[in-house]
Amino acid sequence: MAADDVMIVGGARTPFGKFGGKLRSVPSVELGAFAMRAALTKCGVSPEHVDEVYYGVTIPAEEALDGSIPARVAMLKAGIPDDRLSLTIDRACCSSMTGTHLATYAIKAGRAGLVLVGGADNMGRAAFLLTPEVRWGIRRVMPAPKDPMAAPGADIGNPVAKDAAEVALTYGIGREDADEWSAASHAKYFKAKAEGFFDDQIVPYVPAGNGGTPLLEEDELPREGTTAAALAQLPTVMDSPTVTPGNAPGQDTGGCYIILASRRRCEELGLEPIGEIKSVGAIARNPKELSVAPAPSIMKSIDPLGWSVDSLDRIEINEAFACVALTATRVLADGDAARERALRDRLNVNGGAVAIGHPAGASGARLVLTLAQELRRRGGGRGAASICGGLGMGDSAAVEVA
Repeated sequence: MAADDVMIVGGARTPFGKFGGKLRSVPSVELGAFAMRAALTKCGVSPEHVDEVYYGVTIPAEEALDGSIPARVAMLKAGIPDDRLSLTIDRACCSSMTGTHLATYAIKAGRAGLVLVGGADNMGRAAFLLTPEVRWGIRRVMPAPKDPMAAPGADIGNPVAKDAAEVALTYGIGREDADEWSAASHAKYFKAKAEGFFDDQIVPYVPAGNGGTPLLEEDELPREGTTAAALAQLPTVMDSPTVTPGNAPGQDTGGCYIILASRRRCEELGLEPIGEIKSVGAIARNPKELSVAPAPSIMKSIDPLGWSVDSLDRIEINEAFACVALTATRVLADGDAARERALRDRLNVNGGAVAIGHPAGASGARLVLTLAQELRRRGGGRGAASICGGLGMGDSAAVEVA
């Protein structure tokens, strides 16, 4: 043990809302500020003890509605002193996992002792965009608006739903596999919910000035009783050969924050950490290969520790689409069918984003929090959390709970 070990103190998240759901009108900066306050309260940490804040986002067309620099705005709304540093991060879905990396580096360098890491998005609130020429005057025909949520990834190639599925098919993972995994993700979620697993991370969202009445108390996306047969009836989307609204999480809403601190700071403040960030890893591949990206990022985080994938007791891989989790575990198994089955038995054991939801700026932090809480529940162990994003990039964190 060392004074600069990076400890996971804990964290909290809002319930995740579905596209057009109860949170549809709530600015993401409000969700981010709420999640910061919730994490601090749950962990018994005063805002005065926060040295830095990292805030992950993915939808500039929504954040811009409430001004710029959402990290700074949310931090101040959360009551964190104004002389503390903050940084807004946009590495698409990787953003708050990237924040985990930056916080790890800051703590290891001795630059910070306690850091708030997370993010928020309200993807359905993204504004429609008009050409910049509107600023200089419209002479004849009103330009058509652009929907920034219409086909993510299409600006430089294909929609990500198309790329993810096409690459998955090259690994032998098709529509039926994705639907079966998605149904299982919902079943695992509701089992974990019944066992009270999410009680330790979800804080009902109460808008400011709402008299203490929650606007949303639990995740809105999960559908109890979901079956692969029902999912098989859904149409595919965005020219994808296999991705449907049922085997993808949707464009969701919510915020999540975790608190990372040095072992020294935990001792000084009397904090009881729930786990430790042992290592982090980030990779970039061809933009089409987002289904593969979590696998090499996991290896990059565990290789320096001398861990193998077989030594991982639990794995969290973001279900940006169901085919991502399936492709990444097939790559990690390296052609060994028994190994692949074993990895999937340890993967997303409390359900994944297909059930829970995927407000992209918040998801990386949720994965780390979920992994640490699950390892703690099982009595300790090793794990890795990974997420793809940013058109072929992948970020991961290796976590250990004693």
